[in-house]
Amino acid sequence: MPIETHTAHVAHTAHLTSGASPRRPSLSRAVSTRLPARLMTGLATSVATRVTARLVASAAAACLALSLPAQAETGTSSLLLVSAQQVPSDAPALKLPEGATLERLASLDSPRMLHLTDAGELLIGSRAERVYRAQLTPDGSLSAVKTLVELSGYPHSLVVRGDKLYVATTAALLVADYSHGESLTRDDFRELIALPGGGGHNSRTLSLGPDGGLYLALGIQGNCSNQYLAGSEQGYSFSERRGGVLRLEESGDAPHWQPWASGLRNPVGLAWQPGREDEPRLLATNNGPDHWGYEQPSELVVAAREGSFHGMPWYQWIDGNWQADDCITNDSPRERDEIEPPLAEIPARSAPMGIAVVPPEHPLSSDMDVVVAVHGSWGTAPSGNAAGDPASRREPRLLGLKLATPDTEARLVPVLTGLQDSSSGQRWIRPLDVLFGPDGSLYFTSDSGADGLYRLTFD
Repeated sequence: MPIETHTAHVAHTAHLTSGASPRRPSLSRAVSTRLPARLMTGLATSVATRVTARLVASAAAACLALSLPAQAETGTSSLLLVSAQQVPSDAPALKLPEGATLERLASLDSPRMLHLTDAGELLIGSRAERVYRAQLTPDGSLSAVKTLVELSGYPHSLVVRGDKLYVATTAALLVADYSHGESLTRDDFRELIALPGGGGHNSRTLSLGPDGGLYLALGIQGNCSNQYLAGSEQGYSFSERRGGVLRLEESGDAPHWQPWASGLRNPVGLAWQPGREDEPRLLATNNGPDHWGYEQPSELVVAAREGSFHGMPWYQWIDGNWQADDCITNDSPRERDEIEPPLAEIPARSAPMGIAVVPPEHPLSSDMDVVVAVHGSWGTAPSGNAAGDPASRREPRLLGLKLATPDTEARLVPVLTGLQDSSSGQRWIRPLDVLFGPDGSLYFTSDSGADGLYRLTFD
């Protein structure tokens, strides 16, 4: 297999050895590991650059405790995280589900959102002005990840629909004719339609809806920016229509953006959940503001419905209620009783990014509805600013969520933890996006630390 891997496999018997070991045909087992010097800064220099690591499950391991608000406790779950054993003392203290294998498939420059095409191509946006591509094989492995095209303007996300490739940059939605395996240059792209651009939260996340429509998420510029995505009637200029989800209306002479859901500070992850209320619903992660400190308000997962309003920046979700935020003096365009409650809360300053719906019959499906890539904010305890102890920052992780229903509260279930050093606060991996492959593998990107593409497989 030509791509670089890093494997951490939980088993009941294991060892750590230096030197190369024979490659195995199945990626669900331990494989020959190539550990480049930049893979995890701070690992002992005596560790060999080629190792095979099979990690022992601790008999006393239990679900990792998180500092969660009372309404977001982990709760009852059959999923146990087990500790990695017999690894270098300064290596990450990884915890992952028993029987799971973690592999680093490729080193990439600042990868962001993932998209899997009908033809099995895995496409990846990036901050590095590149779109990456690899071919997924039936067993879940990938061909070498290569640059498909270089594009300026921050190609954060992309989707393929029919014979077109759409790429969302900060200021525009680009499109090119595309077929499976085809090579592209930047000259093949044209601007389909402009987007409200500008600084602050400059990511633009595309999602292909079950109706074949293109949906796009974007945030307001800062904590208290007077920006409203559905604000054409209230006199908001095009550049100030930010903070929520847009849908591309393609009927008529020219495409134009229609507001879908508004009042979100910084939605990054989008995922369609089937079979709810007899129709799919669009789930979105939302990053809360920084000016309330370290403990409030919670980050949210919401149902972004047509016409829904989620309050920000005029209101914040505090202790189960919407509370007015006095940092903005402009009146809210919608009333408090019009604000949709969230489906789940994640501890403040966690920075949730990508979200993926767990497939039916998956080993994780009994414990969670979705998996969220938690990036970890720069905020430190207790004030929430960046000047405190880095070890007090929220840990990057993969987090499972059982979403709230009319009869049940939301539940948080850790999936992959130990990505931040508990003493120094150094972050080994910072998950950015997540995606389930057809074989049940969970792929995720990390855009800093040991940045690249990773895969979790489950026995």
